[in-house]
Amino acid sequence: MRIGFIGLGNMGGPMALNIIRAGHQVIVHDVRHEAAAPHLEAGAKWADSARETAAQCDLIMTSLPGPRDVEAVALGETGIIHGIRRGSTYIDLSTNSPTVIRHIHTILKQKGVDVLDAPVSGGVAGAKKATLGVFVGGEEAAFQRVQPVLSAIGDKVSYIGPSGSGAIAKLVHNQIAICTSAVIAEAFTMGVKAGVAPDALFKAVRDGAFGQGNFLNMLPRVIFKGAFDRAFFALKLARKDLGLATEVAREFDVPMALAASVEQDLIAGVVSGLGDKDASAAFTIQEARAGIKVRSD
Repeated sequence: MRIGFIGLGNMGGPMALNIIRAGHQVIVHDVRHEAAAPHLEAGAKWADSARETAAQCDLIMTSLPGPRDVEAVALGETGIIHGIRRGSTYIDLSTNSPTVIRHIHTILKQKGVDVLDAPVSGGVAGAKKATLGVFVGGEEAAFQRVQPVLSAIGDKVSYIGPSGSGAIAKLVHNQIAICTSAVIAEAFTMGVKAGVAPDALFKAVRDGAFGQGNFLNMLPRVIFKGAFDRAFFALKLARKDLGLATEVAREFDVPMALAASVEQDLIAGVVSGLGDKDASAAFTIQEARAGIKVRSD
C-alpha cells in the first residue's frame, strides 16, 4: 500500500517516520520542504502538493493544526479531492471539528472514497515512540482495512463509531484534561498559600482517591448505570468538603471560580434531595441542563 502523509510538524513528522519504519512506501508533503528531510533520508518520496500526493497513493493521511487547514488541504484548489482516486481512503489525524470532518466525509464519499477521523493523543513523546492513543470515527469496515497502518503510530487504537466520533472523543478527552488542569491550579494555589509545600500536596493528591483513578473508574460503575443510591461518598459530604475548601480560599484571598461554580451545583443537589446519594449524583444536574442522560449497558 502506497501511503501519502501531509503535515510533518511536531506530531505528524514522527508519525510519518514510524509509518516508514514499519515498511510502508510513503510519499510526503508539507508547506516546508525542509520538514521532510528526515523522511526523504529514510526512503520517502516528495510530492509538491496535496493533490499530487493523493494522486499517487491508496491511503492519504493528514496531521494539521486545525479545521481550516484540514478543509483547505482536503477540498482546496490544490487539495486531496482533485487527485484522490475511487477506492482510496483518507484519514485525518488532526484534532478537528466533527462538523468539518463529516462535511469532508460526505463530499469524498460521493467520489467513492472512505474517510476516517482518527485524532491522536499522547503528545510528541507518544508520537516518537508510537505509543499514541488513536480514536477512529467512520465506517468500521474502512477502519479494519487500515488498522495495521494506524498500529504503526499508536499502541492504543480504538474504533469509536460513525464519522465524527473520533473527533468528538478527542475533544472530550482534551476538555477534561484542560479543565482538570485549571482545577488543579486553583487547588494548589489555595493549598500553597494556606501554608503547605507543593511536593507534599502532590504526594497527598497522588496517594488519594483522585490520584488512584477512582473518579474516572466510577464512570462505568456508577454514572453509566445511574447507580447513585449506594453512597460511597455522600453528596452532602462532598458539599461540606468543597465548602471548607472555598472557605480557606476566601480566608487567603485565592480566586477559585471553578470550585465556587461546582459548590453551587452541590448545594442545588442537596436542596433537591440528593444529599444522601453518592456524590456522583451531582452528574444528574448537568444532565438535566444538557437534556441528555449518560447511560450505557
